[in-house]
Amino acid sequence: MERQSTEIRQEQIKQAVLDIIFTDGLKNLSTRNLAKKIGMSEGTIFRHFATKQDIILSIIADFQNELIDSLRNIANSNVESEQCLHDFLCTTVKYLTDNKGITILLLSEASNNNDVVLKNKLQQIFNSQKELISKIIRDGIATGKWDETISVEDVATLYMGIPVSVNVNLVLSSGEFHLDNFCKRMMRLLLKILNK
Repeated sequence: MERQSTEIRQEQIKQAVLDIIFTDGLKNLSTRNLAKKIGMSEGTIFRHFATKQDIILSIIADFQNELIDSLRNIANSNVESEQCLHDFLCTTVKYLTDNKGITILLLSEASNNNDVVLKNKLQQIFNSQKELISKIIRDGIATGKWDETISVEDVATLYMGIPVSVNVNLVLSSGEFHLDNFCKRMMRLLLKILNK
């Protein structure tokens, strides 16, 4: 068997964590099940990550680097507000559907273990997303396209429920999820709120 690089092994471990959580539930996430899923020993897992928390922190770092950075680029782009909102929404939904289990993992670990580090990281992610969606809404209002009487804070809070809804749909539908249809429906709803 060919020896894999540390980076490849770490990615395999992180993906297996998300797969186990999504398919078998958080209660079945053990180093034994993880090792079995990726075909390595438990000791090998701990050569790549010192602790389970290190795995989770690495998944959070990926989330921040991959999703939040993409969302920041979208929010700061010069595209028209409606297109910007669409790209922001669909990028979020696609990331969550491609990385099934990530939200379940992050929320469960932070709350069940009362882990201050994880809670702080999640708060940063939540705040970043909310600030970015608020920027998009304010930009749309500034152009005169969207209703200036709406509460940016309330619409941003409402928007933050969409990723939660994606995860509930993914779990209840056993992964069968129609990304394009969901994005279109959510965009129509948001535009009904935002348009003058």
